[in-house]
Amino acid sequence: MEHGSGHDTGHHGGGHGGGHAGHDPEQFRRRFWLSLALTVPIVVTSHMVMDWFGYSLDFPGVRWVGPVLGTVVFLYGGWPFLAGGLRELRERAPGMMLLISMAIVVAYVASAATSIGLFDLDFWWELAALVTIMLLGHWQEMRAVGQARGALGALAALLPDDAERLDDAGRPHPVPVAELRVDDLVLVRPGGRVPADGRIVEGAAELDESMITGESRPVARSAGDRVVAGTVATDSTIRVRVEAVGADTALAGIGRLVAQAQASGGRAQVLADRFAALLFYLAAFAGLATFAVWALLGDPDQAVVRTVTVLVIACPHALGLAIPLVVALSTALSARAGILVKDRLALERMRTVDTVLFDKTGTLTTGRHTVTGVATTAGLDSGAALALAGAVEADSEHPLARALVAAADARSTSPAGSDAGPTPPGPTSAAEPDAGPTSAAEAGPARPVARGFRALAGRGVRATVDGVDWAVGGPALLRELGAPVPDDLRRAAGEWSGRGAAVLHLVRLPEGGPPEVTAAFAMEDQVRPEARAAVAELRDLGVRKIVMITGDARPVAEAVAADLGFRPGVDEVFAEVLPADKDKAVAELRGRGLTVAMVGDGVNDAPALARADVGLAIGAGTDVAIESAGVVLAGSDPRGVGGVIRLSRASYRKMRQNLAWAAGYNVVAIPLAAGVLAWAGIALSPALGAVLMSASTIVVALNAQLLRRVRIAPAE
Repeated sequence: MEHGSGHDTGHHGGGHGGGHAGHDPEQFRRRFWLSLALTVPIVVTSHMVMDWFGYSLDFPGVRWVGPVLGTVVFLYGGWPFLAGGLRELRERAPGMMLLISMAIVVAYVASAATSIGLFDLDFWWELAALVTIMLLGHWQEMRAVGQARGALGALAALLPDDAERLDDAGRPHPVPVAELRVDDLVLVRPGGRVPADGRIVEGAAELDESMITGESRPVARSAGDRVVAGTVATDSTIRVRVEAVGADTALAGIGRLVAQAQASGGRAQVLADRFAALLFYLAAFAGLATFAVWALLGDPDQAVVRTVTVLVIACPHALGLAIPLVVALSTALSARAGILVKDRLALERMRTVDTVLFDKTGTLTTGRHTVTGVATTAGLDSGAALALAGAVEADSEHPLARALVAAADARSTSPAGSDAGPTPPGPTSAAEPDAGPTSAAEAGPARPVARGFRALAGRGVRATVDGVDWAVGGPALLRELGAPVPDDLRRAAGEWSGRGAAVLHLVRLPEGGPPEVTAAFAMEDQVRPEARAAVAELRDLGVRKIVMITGDARPVAEAVAADLGFRPGVDEVFAEVLPADKDKAVAELRGRGLTVAMVGDGVNDAPALARADVGLAIGAGTDVAIESAGVVLAGSDPRGVGGVIRLSRASYRKMRQNLAWAAGYNVVAIPLAAGVLAWAGIALSPALGAVLMSASTIVVALNAQLLRRVRIAPAE
């Protein structure tokens, strides 16, 4: 399985990535502890330190402790910096590693020269402390970045090691997940993880999909539904037909997206790279100028000390970490919330978006019809009408038929007569297909069994229930049968049609008698409950305009917009738009000077997603839509758009804060390191310079960690 976890979170050149490519925290940890162990005796035997604390050590070879152990620290502890500096020199991309290399090389040469009597400096302890502190800073930095990138390893850990593959006789056999192939049948037991992407062929279960979508509540999945590798069957056993394995699974795709986002750069990163390169040249010039000035003043010892301190202080350590750590953290945190950032520039632009354009079907609505109203004639209640209609439609594959069957099945396990939804005008009651069961005694009427099913092409279906013929269909069926619609049902159907709902009728066909229309059903693409919250949240975030686009008739679109709380005269609806023209709507909005984020899920949304300032694909949508988008919402919850805006604003704010701190630190610290205030008794030693440089890095790292406080996932 490909997760791309080897991608470096940084960049080549003067900043963070170029210096750290291929490094791991463990390397710096080992080198730090050994260097620290060697630094202690170097410091203890330093004449300068002994004078400070008023003690004396004198034993054979004491004068060689510093040179011998200091050389080991320089070569072993300093090797990652020396190698990184050479690499930056070869790539002609000077940066942090080259600056550190220059500092420790100058310090080592000065120390060696002191040992042979060329200078009067006690510098070995400064060199050892400098290398050790640098190692500590890099170790902690790489740990922080590694923790931020840990989402990739966490994704890989979601897959089980083994799967239970069913043989031709239906017997399960444990096999490694790597051996699964497309079309294999696997058994997933309660509490087990789905080993590969596939479709349920038998059974039903509540699946915990939080690791993919960020949604905490389990989702009901049954035969025919698609399931994703890594999700957990919480309560029941299911059998799954494998449709994708390995690198083709959604989980692998998520891993690639996270790695791609963490490796990608943005405008702020380009700025940091340029600043780091500029800082190298500035530090090199400042170091040479410092050495020249102090040498001309007749103090070669101070010339060396000041030069080393300038080079240490100028290391763009905090600058190198300022952007990559924010990138790594933001993409990892968003991935855990079900928001996958493919393009860093798209995330940066999201903070400036003032218009969000939603595709209606599958984004703001569920994309499938549900029964939203039931009207019946006297003598027939809504539960019985649904049970009869569901029985007649049971063998039909039409989407409206499946909605009726689902409503009938749900009503049969719901409290009898419960109508929690809005009641349509007239003798109607709202179907409530999602009502949960209370007890068998309270359940509604069970769906009867129909015989002699016949499909009437383009009109409806017929079947026999308990010896009586029934038909279900739309206006074409009524015209063919010559069946008059009672006034009360006609009024209800007229109101439903006026808001764009499809209307089906239940017709009794008595033997030897005229057809009787006994019930009507409103069928609508249901608005997602979370869509209303998404619209309200975007408004709270300051988005000026919410726009919906759909190919549906205007009455349907206007009804959905009203349900979502669109503001007349502010928000907009594009209705009856051909699929090929969706991108023209985006172009029109952008032509008005608006910054547009487009949210969609279908193949016909791809051009619009690409044309928008930011394209956001619903992850449950098609691969084409996902490829055209800069940000992917792994689930189907439109509230994720608000999370992207909050993340964009917060991460950009952290980048600016970190850059300002890193740049300001160098502006103030370099002159102090050069000794401009030495006349006032204020001077920085190389070791103190290393401490301040590391402290600056810690400030940047801690500031980036505050991103964890940003709410990205939808509020429950």
